[in-house]
Amino acid sequence: MTRIIAGAARGARLDVPGSGTRPTSDRVRESLFGALESADAMSGARVLDLYAGSGALGLESLSRGASSVDLVEHGRAAAGIIRRNAGIVAKAGDLSPARVHQSSVRAFLLRATGPFDLVFTDPPYDLGDEAMNGDLLALAPLLAPEALVVIERARRSTPPDLDAAGLELLREKTYGDTTLWWAMPRGSDDDSA
Repeated sequence: MTRIIAGAARGARLDVPGSGTRPTSDRVRESLFGALESADAMSGARVLDLYAGSGALGLESLSRGASSVDLVEHGRAAAGIIRRNAGIVAKAGDLSPARVHQSSVRAFLLRATGPFDLVFTDPPYDLGDEAMNGDLLALAPLLAPEALVVIERARRSTPPDLDAAGLELLREKTYGDTTLWWAMPRGSDDDSA
C-alpha cells in the first residue's frame, strides 16, 4: 500500500496499478521528498509527473504545496487509478485536483505548454536509452529557467544524456536497484538542490 507521506493530504491511501508499473519505494520517496523540501522546490511549483504509474510522486508534491500537478500515463487502467488517487488526495487535503493526461509521454510533451518547475520522470526500466533521451529533449523547452528534473531508473541503466537536452547534473544517488539523477537547465545559477 502506498500513502501520501506528508502535507495537507498526509496519510491518504493511494491505489497502485496491478501490472505495468513499478511504484517508487517508500524509502526512495522519503529521501527524495526530504531533499526537495530542504531545497524549497515544491512550494508553489508547477509539477509534471511523467510515466506517473499511481501518481504518487506528483500527488505527494500537491500535498506538500505545489500549485499545479500534471500526471501523464499512457496505460488506460493506470490512468484511471491515477484519476481516483487524484480525487482522494484533493478531497483529503482540500486541494485543487491534479490534471491527469492519458497519453504517451512524447505526445504529451509535443503538445504541452510550460513552464514546469519540477519534473519527475520515472520511465519503465525497460524503456530504451534512445526513447528516454528523446523524452528529455522534448521536455527541455518546457522547463522554467531554474527547473529541477528528477530522473529515476534502474541502477544498471545507462545514465541519461543530460548534455544533449541542455541539462546539467546536480546529484546522483543510488538506493538498492534504483538510481535518481537530479538535473536542471544548463546555465542556471541555482545551487539549492
